[in-house]
Amino acid sequence: MLKSFRIGGIHPKENKLSAGMAIQSIALPAQVVIPLSQHIGAPCQPIVKKGDKVKVGTLIGKSVGFVSAQIHSSVSGTVLKIDKAMDASGYKRDAVFINVEEDIWEEQIDRSEALVTECNLSAKEILEKIAAAGIVGMGGATFPTHVKLTPPPGMKAEVLIINGVECEPYLTSDHQLMMEKSDEILVGITLVMKALNVQRAIVGIENNKKDAVALFTKKVKAYPGIEVQPLKVQYPQGGEKQLIDALTGRQVPSGALPISVGAVVQNVGTLFAIYEAVQKNKPLIERVVTVTGKEVQRPCNLRARIGTPLTTLIDAAGGIPESTGKVISGGPMMGKALASIDIPVAKGTSGILIVPTLEAKRKAMKDCIRCGKCVQVCPMGLNPTLLMNLTEYEVWDRAEKNAITDCIECGSCSYTCPADRPLLDYIRLGKGKVNGIIRARKN
Repeated sequence: MLKSFRIGGIHPKENKLSAGMAIQSIALPAQVVIPLSQHIGAPCQPIVKKGDKVKVGTLIGKSVGFVSAQIHSSVSGTVLKIDKAMDASGYKRDAVFINVEEDIWEEQIDRSEALVTECNLSAKEILEKIAAAGIVGMGGATFPTHVKLTPPPGMKAEVLIINGVECEPYLTSDHQLMMEKSDEILVGITLVMKALNVQRAIVGIENNKKDAVALFTKKVKAYPGIEVQPLKVQYPQGGEKQLIDALTGRQVPSGALPISVGAVVQNVGTLFAIYEAVQKNKPLIERVVTVTGKEVQRPCNLRARIGTPLTTLIDAAGGIPESTGKVISGGPMMGKALASIDIPVAKGTSGILIVPTLEAKRKAMKDCIRCGKCVQVCPMGLNPTLLMNLTEYEVWDRAEKNAITDCIECGSCSYTCPADRPLLDYIRLGKGKVNGIIRARKN
């Protein structure tokens, strides 16, 4: 029997339209716009100015705090300006504008395809290389990886969990990366195991990716301590707490981090980036992005440099369909609708979903019928309708007591609600307010 997490969950239509599509590298744009904040934590400080020449891999944004991630140029050319540019959130933030010229890379970057398996670096040196390369969580969370791999005092990792689930409908970039870069990902796993000083790693892959399960099951035989676990298809199994429960049977307590049960979770895209950083001296300057949608001419998986305009990727997939009603960064469940497609690819850009007008329209909200479906499907064991009501009436103390900050914003409640109530929208608003109150109380 296939494993899964124990609380809640749903199974939306998968719509993996770009499954099996080989990763294609797209041509360089005439200009890139590289945001100086592509991660959770403090934005980077620009260390270049107008007129400076940069190469692929040149450091252009320096971390100013521990919870931050370095930013590198993804192209070679001339810095046009440091200015504000809109990001996926719809806000304007500092960014480096670079006019693209010849494709010249920093000399220390190994651009060969040869697999490098040996690593004589210490755990500390591996972490330093990960930090220097600006690696963040590639599954969308964008938490700086070197911070995540540094457990708080008194806590120790016992098992490394590898997230190969990609449970979000439509998205296939992780799946295709696993098929094309399995050896590099496995070497990345060994590097993180060494950095954490753990002897066991579990690769979790949902059973709708049977080819990836078979490939990794075959290849892990050459990598001691790494095992593969096929999983039942169940959304949101890619959530850290849900994946830990599915693979180890351990449940992370309310308000606690995965390390509290001895687990560290890493996405397969992050592990590939770690391999390139440690073994090839390559900073995080590009990523795989799924461009998809029911009306899209050519759903595809594209390798794009950070800072490339989304319009360039959309054009590569056949352009914006006339029927388009909404464009989402990410998938339909946890992604965010974009105010504009004139924004750049960032480290956390996993997908571009183009939604037809008929599907993009919200249905009118009706009265709650107290069916309890939202409670049944919540993977965190919360009461979404109660949390929506508490947010609506601004009862913040009760919202905090009812664990609104535990919400992982998966959208299962809104998806299953027969009254079409925007449960997640309200909960997200309330969660932000309560987190602000908690921070103010600590200060």
